[in-house]
Amino acid sequence: MIVSLNVFFWLVGIVLFVIGGIIVSDRSHPKRFLAGGFWIVCGVIFLAGDRLPADVVGVLVILMAIVAGIGGVTRAKPQMRPEEARRASAIRLGNKLFMPALTIPLVTVIGTLLAPKLVFGGVALIDPKNATLASFGIGCVIALIFACALTRDSVGQSVKEARRLVDALSWAVVLPQLLGMLGLVFADAGMGKAVAHLITAYVNLDYRLVAVAVYCVGMALFTVIMGNGFAAFPVMTGGVALPVLIGVFHGNPAPIAAIGMFSGYCGTLLTPMAANYNIVPAALLELPDKYGVIRAQVPTAIALLIVNIVLLNAFM
Repeated sequence: MIVSLNVFFWLVGIVLFVIGGIIVSDRSHPKRFLAGGFWIVCGVIFLAGDRLPADVVGVLVILMAIVAGIGGVTRAKPQMRPEEARRASAIRLGNKLFMPALTIPLVTVIGTLLAPKLVFGGVALIDPKNATLASFGIGCVIALIFACALTRDSVGQSVKEARRLVDALSWAVVLPQLLGMLGLVFADAGMGKAVAHLITAYVNLDYRLVAVAVYCVGMALFTVIMGNGFAAFPVMTGGVALPVLIGVFHGNPAPIAAIGMFSGYCGTLLTPMAANYNIVPAALLELPDKYGVIRAQVPTAIALLIVNIVLLNAFM
């Protein structure tokens, strides 16, 4: 196998390590050692996490949480090109600016479909077990090259822009990973069984529509609490979907899993815990109401959740 997820983990680690170094060397940054150290530690985890003892990685994650908790990952004001130069470049390129971004999903789809056929001498070019993610990584690299050629700029400038975005997003960059792991921790701790016992004690699940509604609404609510549908999925699927929807009503696992996750995403639209989706955009756009994005999404989230309940009840 030539292209595996580890290759992209290493690339991400290198980028984070470089960004951390840039922040540490920035004397104008209010907390350059804490903020830079945060990203350097994160880069080390990506670069060597699979080679380090689990306890060491755990300590590093706790250190990152402490730094973020005491407000160490603060935002700076990195140098940017003059407004006139950026505006002139945007006018010159026009809608071509979207082409590198559109390259990523295009390459991801092509790579995913062709991965099983890209085998030479018995060696797979793309990791068949993670074809989509590996293809996504390839798409990102190709998009970077395309963007540099299109804008006539360098990879170094892209790293500077990455630093600017990381500074703006702050610790929320790593929040999805941490929340996803939280779901696995809850599942291993038996949270699913506890949820199943609690629900069956107070809700009559003998009716399929009621059971479906409990599963979909539960996915949304747990996502609101955890900030991530992936964290809610093992809890609600282990607590309601497997024992009730599949075990009692003999539902089809495919639509149950798909629509269940979609219900979780309805919760993503409603929670500040999904900071990278709802809070960070408000900060980047400098909206006067930091919860303005969530308020605008409430009608869509509720309508989609109702539709999901109807669809799952009809097609499971």
